[in-house]
Parts: sequence; structure tokens; C-alpha cells
Amino acid sequence: MLILFALVPTVAVTLVGVGTANRALSMLSARSAWERIALSGEQALAAARTAPLTVDQRAAVERHDAELRQSVELARRFDFVAGRSMRLVVAGAVLVVLLVAVGASRVAGHLSRQLSRPLDELVGWTGLIRTGRPIPVQPERRGAPEFEVLRTGMRTMAHELDTGRRRALEAERAEAFRESARRFAHELKNPLTPIRFAVDRLRRSAPEELRDTVEVLAEEAARLETMAKSFAQFGRLPDGPAADIDVSELVTRVARSTVPDRLTVYISADETLPLVHGFHEPLVRAVTNVLMNAVDACGVSGQIDIGLRFAAPYVTITIRDTGGGIAPEALARIFDPYVTTKPGGTGLGLAIARQTMEAHRGSIDAMSTVGVGTTISLRLPVPRRSTSTET
Repeated sequence: MLILFALVPTVAVTLVGVGTANRALSMLSARSAWERIALSGEQALAAARTAPLTVDQRAAVERHDAELRQSVELARRFDFVAGRSMRLVVAGAVLVVLLVAVGASRVAGHLSRQLSRPLDELVGWTGLIRTGRPIPVQPERRGAPEFEVLRTGMRTMAHELDTGRRRALEAERAEAFRESARRFAHELKNPLTPIRFAVDRLRRSAPEELRDTVEVLAEEAARLETMAKSFAQFGRLPDGPAADIDVSELVTRVARSTVPDRLTVYISADETLPLVHGFHEPLVRAVTNVLMNAVDACGVSGQIDIGLRFAAPYVTITIRDTGGGIAPEALARIFDPYVTTKPGGTGLGLAIARQTMEAHRGSIDAMSTVGVGTTISLRLPVPRRSTSTET
């Protein structure tokens, strides 16, 4: 279209110009008129020569004859040059048309690279974003800088949309897990009460040979009750009034009640730790679950290091054990519900810890090296007023 818009007016103007030049040159040459003048002049001069003339008159007639012949010669030369000039004019017009065509094609190609291709690319990206597919990674392309701004904005939008989709899916998945946990805990608790009463009666009245069997029933009933409590805890989010919590005191008490004497525990904390605002019991359960995993990982002997650090705006609780570590393929799923490697475990300990951290707008992550140990970090946000007070 650009070439047509450039060539059509150029060709029209060129044809008009060539026609006008041809007509003007033909009018300016006047060769036929000069030849008629020369013919009539020769006849007049021939008649004048037959008349008696003086020397001066005869010289004037000869000068006029020479001027007349020279003018005719010049008219013929001009007509010759004019005929050849039209060829040059036509060739020049064709050259101009070609130059305009080449220039238009270059401009069209430049505009295509600057406008059409980037627009087509961005339109294609909208389809990828709509279907949730990733935008291809490409080197920086030539074009107007505005398109690079659009590309950057679309990449950012695609990343945010993808993050939003993942979070929405994770929220739906977590809610589905919590709902199933609530139902399972409810169904499990109903028969546990009569079972516990029955076991207590059997303990009082069972004969000696059934004592071991009764104890097995009691242990299994207790395990089911613990499992029901875990499912119930996972099935509900922290509720009730929140309060300011001394994280150092909370972690110290949990460590004393959770870690057995066979293991060595080191607790280090910053001198000034701000209070966090949250739910005490859920935080106790979260730290307890992490510490119990560390105790199980250490086995009969080992060491657990607990660090409490403040780096605005988070207080971080780091629990490091010297156990056998976790394989990389399993590490990515340790916070998922019902994922466990312990016999009889529910796989809800770290899932509850993660749920608690998210309810406090914090986070939890893990690092592990097989044969060296595992480190779990729990980050809790600090209210601004506590941060400003510490400052």
C-alpha cells in the first residue's frame, strides 16, 4: 500500500511533466517557421541582387543572407537537440519513478519492522497469555522503544497472572485438603469416645492373659486420637484474638518440652527481638511440629541448633538438625499435606506449620543436604510499631 501511494502520484506527475516538456520544446524549436522565412528571404534576396545596387547596399544584402542562413542552421540544431532531450527527459522520469519505488519499499520495510511486526508479535503474546502458556524468551529486537516498553509490561503482566493462577490453585487445593481433614477428623472422633471408654473398662475387668491385648488397643486408640487431633488442627485456620508474642520465650519453652535429653540443643538469639503479633497456640504447634521432625531426623543422638534473628520486617526462627538430610526430589514436597516418610505418620506436621505461617502472612522454607542435615526457616512479620520501637 505504501508503494502504491508513492508510485501512483509519481507516475502521474511524471507523465504530465514529460508531456508538458515535449510540447514546450516543440513550440520553442520553430524549425518549420524558420525554413519558410529562409525560403521567402532567399527569393527576396535573389530579386534584390538583380536590381542595380550600390556597394553598400549589396554588402547589406549579403550580410542579411548570412544572418538568415545562420538562423536557419541554429533552428535546425535546436530541433535536433530537442529531439534528443526528450529521450533524456523520459529516461530521467523513469529513473525518478524507480528511485521513488525503491525509497518507498525501503520505507515500507522500515515501517514494517518498526510497527507491523512488533504489533503482530504482541498480538501473538496476548493469545499465549490468555491460554496460560509462557511467553518465549527472545533477544532484544529492533524497533520503536515504545514496543520494548510494551513487551516488558506484557511479560510482567504474564508473570503476575501466572503467579495469581498458581496462588488461586494452591488456595483451592489447600481448602480442599482442609475440608477433607475436617470431615475425616469428625468421622474419626465419633467412634473414638466409646472405644476409649471400652478400653478403660477392659483394663479394669480383663483377665491377666488379655492385658497385653488391651494395652495394644489402648495404644492404637491413643494413636488414632492423636491423628484425629492433627487432622482437626489442619482443618481449621487460626482463629480468636491475636496478641503480642515473645518468640524467644515461646521457642525456648517448646524446645525444653519437645527435645529429649539424648540430643544436644543450642539456642542463640539476637539481644533485642521485637514482639510479633499473632496466635500463640498455632505458633506453638508449628514450632513443635518442626522440632519433632528434627528430633526424628537425629535419631538416638545428634544436635539441634535454633537461631532467632531479626531483619526488618521479619523475625526468623531457624531450626537446623544433624540428621540424614532429605533427597532433593522429596524436599520439594515436604510441606504438602499427607506426605510423610515416617511409619504411622499423617504427613500433616509441616503442612500445619506452613498453614500457620501463611495465616500470619509469613513464610517457611527448607534446605537440606543428604548426610549433613536439614534447616527449616520460619519467618514471621513484625508490626511496624514494634519495628519503630526497636529502632
